[in-house]
Amino acid sequence: MAGARAAAAASSAGSSASSGNQPPQEPGLGELLEEFSRTQYRAKECSGIGGSKVERIEKRCLELFGRDYCFSVIPNMNGDICGHYPRHIVFLEYESSEKEKDTFESTVQVSKLQDLIHRSKMARCRGRFVCPVILFKGKHICRSATLAGWGELYGRSGYNYFFSGGADDAWADVEDVTEEDCAIRSGDTHLFDKVRGYDIKLLRYLSVKYICDLMVENKKVKFGMNVTSSEKVDKAQRYANFTLLSIPYPGCEFFKEYKDRDYMAEGLIFNWKQDYVDAPLSIPDFLTHSLNIDWSQYQSWDLVQQTQNYLKLLLSLVNSDDDSGLLVHCISGWDRTPLFISLLRLSLWADGLIHTSLKPAEILYLTVAYDWFLFGHMLVDRLSKGEEIFFFCFNFLKHITSEEFSALKTQRRKSLPARDAGFTLEDICMLRRKDRGSTTSLGSDFSLVMESSPGAAGSFTYEAVELVPAGAPTQAAWLAALSNRETRLQEVRSAFLAAYSSTVGLRAVAPSPSGAIGGLLEQFARGVGLRGISSNAL
Repeated sequence: MAGARAAAAASSAGSSASSGNQPPQEPGLGELLEEFSRTQYRAKECSGIGGSKVERIEKRCLELFGRDYCFSVIPNMNGDICGHYPRHIVFLEYESSEKEKDTFESTVQVSKLQDLIHRSKMARCRGRFVCPVILFKGKHICRSATLAGWGELYGRSGYNYFFSGGADDAWADVEDVTEEDCAIRSGDTHLFDKVRGYDIKLLRYLSVKYICDLMVENKKVKFGMNVTSSEKVDKAQRYANFTLLSIPYPGCEFFKEYKDRDYMAEGLIFNWKQDYVDAPLSIPDFLTHSLNIDWSQYQSWDLVQQTQNYLKLLLSLVNSDDDSGLLVHCISGWDRTPLFISLLRLSLWADGLIHTSLKPAEILYLTVAYDWFLFGHMLVDRLSKGEEIFFFCFNFLKHITSEEFSALKTQRRKSLPARDAGFTLEDICMLRRKDRGSTTSLGSDFSLVMESSPGAAGSFTYEAVELVPAGAPTQAAWLAALSNRETRLQEVRSAFLAAYSSTVGLRAVAPSPSGAIGGLLEQFARGVGLRGISSNAL
């Protein structure tokens, strides 16, 4: 009976994911998720049957990157640089289309980049150095772990023991300490100056200006020992010339509560009063004016609002007028970091601004494989604990389909010829209610009143009215782009749900003789919007 219920739930999940026809599947996506949920990726252990699967995944990623970009590969075959980074680290140089080739091109020399990477890797937790992963308008969007502390610099194996709280850590034996490392560590007085100096050189070489720190702590502490640090508490203020943003976001443990609530993120609020939480939100004022967000209320936001607002912030940084790149990191850089890197990649893709030739199933494969699997997300461990941050990422796409998250909106505003070029009040009133959405909610498809507007409540402001462009051709193109964005993101989410429910979703928890797996699958189906919930959650 339990098996029948499980099969029925899986079938329902797969057939209902797209509320209609089955979404197109990327060949190999099922194999990717199967491999991801069975074993932990390590660069130096890719051999045998599992190794051939990893090789297929790597080859497919390179093929998908090559569709739209000219790139170089930084070799990491045996984990020589980092044991849990891809064996083929992709450095995107420029878009390969003739239209874009001469518009935005990287000025970085790969040989110098490799040298800086080798020299700087000791500066960051677990050797997870600053790595460029997205190229947008010539800017590098990078990922990494946070800064390493004394605990790691005195020996990575000992560090991993303390960091994990025991010898079961997946990376306890991941890297040997070389003679060169020991020589660097022996000069205690100048240790941080040296390794963080190389880290800063790497950041500058990649033209990174903005550093977004997702940690809820200033420093990670285990057994009373500081095992990691962060740029915001560097005593020598070596990172003072960068624009530092402290945007604390709950760690993977919090996503156990997300699963326990039937995968409902609405109303799920992090407990900011816990003893270890000591990093307040801190964003320079000049970066917040255009976002119409009351950042002082961040501790009252639920998981949906918090993720939405942080994504808006990151999108505004990468879409700014300057040529500066962005670094996103948490502690180890393999949970919260891929969450936001993946959302950035998918959001910009949905606008048609990056990976322009990739179909929904292809961009899904690329971000799952490259941003999550090959960069060391420990899905096996997270599933065993019910910490489903990986699933949350793709299910969350339903919350970012509107124009609020479109980079095209900002670009269109910059090109407006005059302030009086927007819709008239009569035009706005003639819009269908479905098109208008709420007149006050920032979460609606068309917001008429901005909360931070100096105008009285209920009044129209230029900033709000200009959301719809003037001129029939421009208006039609813009609305079509927004409609396409929603469709593309929905297709990615549907494809993910269909693949996840037929692979990972069946093995997230060990089977129970009582038939509990049928209930768990039913819980999964309800939580992701596949059955038994209202349509507005989809």
